[in-house]
Formats: sequence, structure tokens, C-alpha cells
Amino acid sequence: MTRIGSSDLDVFPLALGGNVFGWTADRDASFEILDAFHAGGGDFIDTADSYSAWVDGHEGGESERIIGEWLVSRRPEGVTVATKVSQHPQYKGLAAPTVRAAAEASLQRLGVEQIDLYYAHFDDAETPLEETVAAFGALVADGLVRYTAVSNYSADRIREWVRIARELGVAEPVAIQPHYNLVHRETENDIVPVAEELGLSLVPYFALAKGFLTGKYRSTDASAEASPRAEGAAKYATPQGLQILEVLERVGDAHGVSMASAALAWLRAKPTVVAPIASASKVSQVPDLLAGATTDLTADEVAALDEVSEWTPLDM
Repeated sequence: MTRIGSSDLDVFPLALGGNVFGWTADRDASFEILDAFHAGGGDFIDTADSYSAWVDGHEGGESERIIGEWLVSRRPEGVTVATKVSQHPQYKGLAAPTVRAAAEASLQRLGVEQIDLYYAHFDDAETPLEETVAAFGALVADGLVRYTAVSNYSADRIREWVRIARELGVAEPVAIQPHYNLVHRETENDIVPVAEELGLSLVPYFALAKGFLTGKYRSTDASAEASPRAEGAAKYATPQGLQILEVLERVGDAHGVSMASAALAWLRAKPTVVAPIASASKVSQVPDLLAGATTDLTADEVAALDEVSEWTPLDM
């Protein structure tokens, strides 16, 4: 178990991504995945109010609704649920009334009295940051949210958020959710230092680079794959990207785990990372995620993966 920032949220060191629930995993498949994750010790679930508004016929909130139904059905103890605001079609941006209304809607869909970890999903340049920080602080003061966090914010804006929160005397964020994986390491240049400076934990998304780091996509031609993410993952299958997979496979084999598990273990070994986010659209994929949370790489293995991934093949 690992603690998120300065909070009292002590979580399994991997968050189950809820972006697939109601999208590539229907309700029954989602329940199977959640059951398997929880049975394996998982207790940290990540979602957003906008999942999966991009699907034809969806309005957003489908993932939260499925998670809420699962929580009501199973009544699991000690589960931490994180969700986000700013991208739901009905609750765009981070103006104070929007933040409040979106949080209340998420609470209703999730069927809980309090959101454990509430992220500002994307920065909103049109709303004064002071207004957003105060709105998040009010949610904590009023008991709707336990802890706040930020996702997809620049280092400077994170520092500014914390400064404003301290001036206002309201809750400060405890976590940052950035894009971070073996083929996207720019986070180390700016976000990791600010996390270290402010005592924040990283909960990285795209931990498996849209599936590329599972080793499934070894060609830049995604036409043979039917997966919604195949095209995005295949873009990483450059000669350099394939070198990463070679080292990743060797490291995984040394521990008797998959490449996906090894990739997650590498992220967990990085400074300030508390729990990578990874999703499963099939219950058969859950064991690899669980293994990624319990496999500890040696310093030499981390160094080997660091060396082979020093470059970034694409700005994705």
C-alpha cells in the first residue's frame, strides 16, 4: 500500500482505469473486471465524469454510473474512487458553479456521499484560477470531496494553484495526474520536480502507452487491429520503440511477468509515482495489472529501461 501525497489515502500501488467502462467493456464485463481487481487486492479506481461521452449515443457519466452500480452491488470496504471535472458535455470548464454542479452529479452517479479524490481534469484558461481553487476548497469544506488533485496542468500552474490555496487557506491538491510512460518521459523534466518540491504524488495515465507497452503492437500498420486504441499504440512502433519492447520483454521474463507488468513496475520505481493507471477491457487482462503493482524491479533493470527510453519517439 502507498500513501497519496499528504493525504490519509493509503492505496494499492495501481489504479484501475475506468475509461473503458461503458465503452469497450459493457456493464457485465466491467463488473467482472472490477471484481477480479478487487479480489486481487486492488482498491483504487480512477474515472472521470466525461467517460465515455466520445461514444455515439453517450452523454458522459457512463463509467461513473457503472462503478456506482458495482459499489452498491458489492459494497467493498476501503475502496478509493477518484474522478474528474471539466470535460463533461454538460459541465465544461472549471467555473465555480460548474465545479459544484459536476461534483454533485458525480456523487449521484457513483452513489457515494463523498468523492475520495477529485481532479481538475484539464486547465481552464477562461476561468480565473482563484475561482477554481476556491471552488475545490469549498467542496472539501462542505464534505463533498475528501481531497483535491490536478490533471494535465503545467508545472507553473500547479505551483500557482498551491500558492493560491495557501493564501485562501483552503485544501491543497495532494496528487497530479500526468501523461507518463516509457515512451513519454517529458514529465520528468517539469512535473516530477514540482511534485517533489510540493510533496505531491503522481498517478500517471497512459501508463502502457495506449497498449504499445504490452508488446501487442509491433508494426506501425494498425489496419489489422480492430481495437479502438490500435492506431494510437501502433504509432510508437518505430525502430527505437521496438528496442524498448526488447528490453522490457527481457526484464519481464526475468521476473516471470508480462511486458505490461514490467512497464508498470518501471513507472512505480520512478520518483513521486504512487500508482500508475491502467485499464482492462477484458477480465483476462487484470492479472497483468495486478502483477505490475507487486513486481519490484532491480536498480539495474530500471537503469536499463531508463537508458533505452531516454529519447521520445513521438510527441503524443
